Amino acid sequence: MPHTIDEAFTALPLRALADAALARARALGAEHADFRFERVRSASWRLRDARLAGSSDTTDLGYAVRVVHGGTWGFASGVDLTMDAAAKVASQAVAMAKLSAQVIKAAGSQWGRVELADEPVHSDKTWISSYEIDPFTVPDEDKSGLLAEWSARLLAADGVNHVDASLLTVHENKFYADTAGTVTTQQRVRLHPQLTAVAVDESSGEFDSMRTIAPPVGRGWEYLTGTGWDWESELAQIPGLLAEKMRAPSVEAGSYDLVVDPSNLWLTIHESIGHATELDRALGYEAAYAGTSFATFDQLGKLRYGSDLMNVTGDRTAEHGLATVGYDDEGVAGQSWDLVRNGTLVGYQLDRRIAKLTGFERSNGCAFADSPGRVPVQRMANVSLQPDPAGMSTEDLIGSVDRGIYVVGDRSWSIDMQRYNFQFTGQRFFRIENGRITGQLRDVAYQATTTDFWGSMAAVGGPQTYVLGGAFNCGKAQPGQVAAVSHGCPSALFRGVNILNTTQEAGR
Repeated sequence: MPHTIDEAFTALPLRALADAALARARALGAEHADFRFERVRSASWRLRDARLAGSSDTTDLGYAVRVVHGGTWGFASGVDLTMDAAAKVASQAVAMAKLSAQVIKAAGSQWGRVELADEPVHSDKTWISSYEIDPFTVPDEDKSGLLAEWSARLLAADGVNHVDASLLTVHENKFYADTAGTVTTQQRVRLHPQLTAVAVDESSGEFDSMRTIAPPVGRGWEYLTGTGWDWESELAQIPGLLAEKMRAPSVEAGSYDLVVDPSNLWLTIHESIGHATELDRALGYEAAYAGTSFATFDQLGKLRYGSDLMNVTGDRTAEHGLATVGYDDEGVAGQSWDLVRNGTLVGYQLDRRIAKLTGFERSNGCAFADSPGRVPVQRMANVSLQPDPAGMSTEDLIGSVDRGIYVVGDRSWSIDMQRYNFQFTGQRFFRIENGRITGQLRDVAYQATTTDFWGSMAAVGGPQTYVLGGAFNCGKAQPGQVAAVSHGCPSALFRGVNILNTTQEAGR
C-alpha cells in the first residue's frame, strides 16, 4: 500500500507559519525568502555481546527562515508554533542580512551580491521515499531482539569472542515554501544496521575484527528481514572469514592489480570524487574547514579524471539512495546529471547560489540542512560510478588478474584537503594468483593520487555487480553538519596500484 505523509506532521500549522514568515520577509524588502519546517526523528540501539548497551530516541522539530535582502543572506530559526513567532523569526533573518551586509562591505568581499539561479515553481508537491515498513512502527523489543539473536548466532561460532551490533533509524518530514510560490512536503525513511565480530588470540594478545558489509539504505524495516540484502548468508560467512583473517600472512608491499568490490569502492568514490566535485569546495568556500579541491572550476571539460571507462553521475533520484529527495532545501527538484564522462570532468554539484555565480542555468538540487536550526549548504548527491552494460562479473575480473588483491568492505582512510593524495584500507583482502583467490592477507592499504588511481581503471564490472553503498555521517560546514549519502558502483579492476603494509608503515 502506498504511504502517505504522516498525519501528525500535516496537522501542524505548516502553511500558516510559512505565510506569516514569508509575508513579513516581503514587507521588509527581501528579494527572496524561504521557509522550512522539519521534524526529524532519530533512534538507535547498541548491543554488546547480545546485551543491550544503549538506546536513544530523539525528535528535532522546528522551522527556519532564510532571506536574501540587499544582496546578502540572512537566516534565523525558531520553535514557537505561533504566527507572531514565525513573523518575528523572519524579521530576525532580515536583521541578520543587514548586519552581514555591513560586515561584508567592511571586509571588501570578492563574492558580490547573492543571486539565485532560476528554478521552476513547484506548487503543492508531495514526495515520499521508497520503503515498505516504517521502522518506527516496529516495536523496540523486536529491533533489539533481532540484533540480539544475530549477535548470539555469531558468538556461538568458534573463534568469535565478542560481537558489537547497532541499528540507526531516521524518519524525516520536511515542509518547504518560498516567495516564488513553491510549496513541497516530503517524507524520508532510512536505516543502518551493522554487526562486528571480534576475535582475540589469548596466547599472543593479537586481535582482529570482521564487520558486515551491508550498506545503510533508504529503505524501511523490510531491509532487516531479507529485502535488499541476504543477512543469513553474510552472518553465516563472518566467523569463517574472521578465523581465516587471524591466520592470514601480512602483505608484502609493492605494486599489485586490484579488483575492488563495491563494498569498498563506494568510499573511494565518496572521498576522491564526491567531495572533489562539490563546486563550493572547488571555489574555496570550504577551505577553512572541509578543504578545497584539485578539480578546480577552470578545469571543467578539460581535466582527465580517469580512464575512458570512467562515467560518474550525481543523482538525487536513485531509488533507496540516502541523498535521494523529491526537492532539496531550496525547492529544487531532484535530478541526475553527469560529473565525469569517459574519464573527463564535465560537471559539478551545485546549489542555487553557486549555480548562478558560475554561469549554470539551474541548480542540480544539492542544498541540504541537517536540522531546522541550520542553514542549508551545498551537500553531496548520490555520486555513483556507472557499470559497463556488457561488463564482466566479479569472478571474471578476478580471473583476469595474474598477481593481485581482491578488496572487500571499507575500514579506515586518509585523504588530503584537496582530495588528491589518499590511502584506503578494507575489511577483507584476498590474494589473487593466476586468476584464482588463494587466501586472505592482512595489513593492506592501497595508496595513490586520485587521477592516477582512476586512470589505472582497466575494466568496469557489469550491472550484475552494481551495489548502492554509502554512509550516514558525511560531515561538512561550520558549524558542522552531517548528511547521509549513497554511492553506487560495480566491481572494478585497477592495474598497478601501490600497496602499503600498514604494520610496517606504523613502525611496528
